[in-house]
Amino acid sequence: MACMSETYIHMASVSKPHGVHGEIALAWYGVSPFSQSLPYYLQSGNSAPEPITIEEARMHNGRLLVRIAGVVTREQAAGLRGKKILTLRASLPPPGNNEAYVSDLVGSTVFLQDGTAIGRFSHVVLGTDVWSIIGDDGREILFPAQPDFIVVLDTDTKRIVIAPPEGLLDLYNTP
Repeated sequence: MACMSETYIHMASVSKPHGVHGEIALAWYGVSPFSQSLPYYLQSGNSAPEPITIEEARMHNGRLLVRIAGVVTREQAAGLRGKKILTLRASLPPPGNNEAYVSDLVGSTVFLQDGTAIGRFSHVVLGTDVWSIIGDDGREILFPAQPDFIVVLDTDTKRIVIAPPEGLLDLYNTP
């Protein structure tokens, strides 16, 4: 049986209901825009993903709003808070050179170019291109994930090499 990350990609999480007619706001993790043509699945915790139909999608104040078939009340929408929206990995294009899906990077060790390990990749800060890297001491390092600062993304070895902007890490090394 294939593991979760080999079959599905976590594209979004349900943030909250919007309005009174079952619309939900999503925290969208994909770099590419939302596509209604992809197959989508809803997952609660580690339960089996269930197929859903996205009937409508729109942007509102910088947030993606969707309407899922069968969800017609605010109460139903509220019951979806925190659930994951997934799509099939096979329905997405493969990552390009030195690219990766965020779900494949979670847990990767992050190194500086000199080989110094600074922590583990935790997540992307919602709505940004900022990575959260958790150091061995438990402190969070916020890293601007711009192509100029990312040297290597190796999902096979769970290894990321970065070249942070000058002075960035100094902000985290002072008491």
